[in-house]
Amino acid sequence: MGEHSEAFVAFDVAKKKHAVAIAEGGRTGEVRFLGEVENRPAAIERTIKKLGKRYDRLHVCFEAGPTGYGLCRQVAILVTTAWCLRPP
Repeated sequence: MGEHSEAFVAFDVAKKKHAVAIAEGGRTGEVRFLGEVENRPAAIERTIKKLGKRYDRLHVCFEAGPTGYGLCRQVAILVTTAWCLRPP
């Protein structure tokens, strides 16, 4: 876990795979692209739990829409904070 106790996770949702990026908390926190995860509940849960072992607190955001709302319901059960963002 290092010196950062929280992380901000962003999902760019799509029908088949979601792109995942993370920003560690604090002014010196690292920002990086983690890769893509399949749009399946088991794969998403595995990703969230893996990150949950590294950080005390996770904040997750993703765009609203047909794919994002399903993800929102699943992630809200697993993390501290989840935001659903509507595209402009």
